[in-house]
Amino acid sequence: MMRDMGKNIKILGLESSCDETAAAVVNGEGEILSNVILSQFEEHKAYGGVVPEIAARAHIDHMDRLIIQALEEANCGFDDLSAVAATSGPGLIGGVMIGMMTGKAIAAAKNIPFIGVNHLEGHALTVRMTDKAEFPYLLLLVSGGHCQILAVKGVGDYQRLGTTIDDAAGEAFDKTAKLLGLGYPGGPAVEEAAKRGLETRFKLPRPLKGRPGCNFSFSGLKTAVRREVEKLGGDINQQDIYDLAASFQKALCDSILDRMGRAMDLYLEQYPAHHHMLVVAGGVAANTALKSNLKQLCDHKKFTMRVPPPSLCTDNGAMIAWAGVERLRLGLCDGLDLAARARWPLDPDAPPAAGAGVKA
Repeated sequence: MMRDMGKNIKILGLESSCDETAAAVVNGEGEILSNVILSQFEEHKAYGGVVPEIAARAHIDHMDRLIIQALEEANCGFDDLSAVAATSGPGLIGGVMIGMMTGKAIAAAKNIPFIGVNHLEGHALTVRMTDKAEFPYLLLLVSGGHCQILAVKGVGDYQRLGTTIDDAAGEAFDKTAKLLGLGYPGGPAVEEAAKRGLETRFKLPRPLKGRPGCNFSFSGLKTAVRREVEKLGGDINQQDIYDLAASFQKALCDSILDRMGRAMDLYLEQYPAHHHMLVVAGGVAANTALKSNLKQLCDHKKFTMRVPPPSLCTDNGAMIAWAGVERLRLGLCDGLDLAARARWPLDPDAPPAAGAGVKA
């Protein structure tokens, strides 16, 4: 184990699981020396969502350049690196393989450790870099591809309390934005439109609210929005769109709050003697309305709430580098024969959730 990991330890982190190409350098104390992110927004905008083949090609075109930029901004070279960490799943397999193989090549050429990082663990551990959070804590991971509640007990040690059984929260935002003609990415577009809307105008469902367990469901909510759009037909106007956006966002927040309330009670039963912290991570964690509602719930349940800065909630290389620091500290390195994974649950022992598929 490598417990003494200070400023002299430098890890390069590579992220390419979806539509951001990212490279970063983080030292052993959690100081971000560089964090370079290239969004593929323009490449996918015309399609209203991420096209895997386009994403993979963009990673190939830009990864090498971004690595050089990250090293330059960190004022270090390849010879200064202690290890290379790269997202090895879950995600779009073509993109995952590009970042992972690039990381392996650097590790092999410089004879330094390679660390294959679970993308979700990158999100889960970011708060330990930004806030020095101690284990255990409760995690709400909300992004375009995932919506889960987990007890984070340690590096590589997670207990899944809830997951989506259909769409992820970010996916629901994107699909609703497309239905309303608000553009891509959907999360920021719906949030902005909702600011001008009346959240009580449309009576939308709160899927699974009051039901046992902590699982999520957003497919029915998305379908309800589509039906309202169809009812309005050609008569839909801008205020209708604003009101639908606000009503959708309110319904989604209410659903998440109901599920989180149940998860908090379960967490308190299992970890009664610990300090109680809720960490919110993933791209949807940037949503102001959701954060405000969760803060009120935390105050009621006597939880401390922590949310990493927005730039570290969306996909980035710094979170992968930091996960590499955490794993290197424990001697958890990988061979160069490590395979990329399209699906890689943080809690492999969790029972299957009907309908969840790769989002579990």
